[in-house]
Amino acid sequence: MIFSSLGKTFILNKETLIMGILNVTPDSFSDGGNFNTVDLAFEHAKTLIDQGAHIIDIGGQSTRPGHEEVDLQTEIDRVIPVIKKISKELDCIISIDTYRYEVAEAALKAGAHIINDVWGLQKDNGEMAQVAAKYNCVVIAMHNQNSNFYEEDIILSIKKFFKKTFKIAESNGMNTNKIIIDPGIGFGKGYSENIEVLNRLKEISSIAPTLLGVSKKGFIGKDLTLSPNDRIEGTIAVNILGILNGAKIIRVHDVLEHKKALSIADKIIYLNRSN
Repeated sequence: MIFSSLGKTFILNKETLIMGILNVTPDSFSDGGNFNTVDLAFEHAKTLIDQGAHIIDIGGQSTRPGHEEVDLQTEIDRVIPVIKKISKELDCIISIDTYRYEVAEAALKAGAHIINDVWGLQKDNGEMAQVAAKYNCVVIAMHNQNSNFYEEDIILSIKKFFKKTFKIAESNGMNTNKIIIDPGIGFGKGYSENIEVLNRLKEISSIAPTLLGVSKKGFIGKDLTLSPNDRIEGTIAVNILGILNGAKIIRVHDVLEHKKALSIADKIIYLNRSN
């Protein structure tokens, strides 16, 4: 399963790919304010790559519950200088974490390779899909909604959401084979919904190649009342279970710890897989 996007190629089904999180924001729930200068962001990206990250996911606006939306220019000003420096000086795949098509296009022009859209191409009127079609890039489309109320079976609802995503992509000229899906743990889902989606992840991962983003999220710390920085072991546990149920990419803050865990897990999971 080979993906090609703006000069970068990556293979799924050989090993689990690690996406390292780089938030250049002052208010992200785990690392807000830690990397909100170009130099700090660049050094952290370099560290993540050295630790084993295949993809660096750069975000200029927090999407945590209760976040404050920033204006378009602020988001662009945060991410573009970082993307330019990383793309020029480091050999890695860069993902832009945004639901604004203007930010996505500016990022692709600056050197990004992947669009990571937390609204699954459904926040606008097809403009994000048009940008992706124009640049023929890979898109990570996440499931999302404004509440955790579901009138029907949650997996059926998620499948309907992605059916709409693929329809939007196709109608706007996108290559739908370049879509990776994300079940959106923590987005439009409470504790019980998160647990059910993870328990039934195989039903989602059968739709398309799947990314899982659970890093340090609230449901992991709920039972033990753990703060975000104390949720590493729980995050690794959930990610390994997710990989066993079809996830091909994991999006994490703690790359080194996951790389160590995957050094043995992938040997077991991908034994005898040749493609």
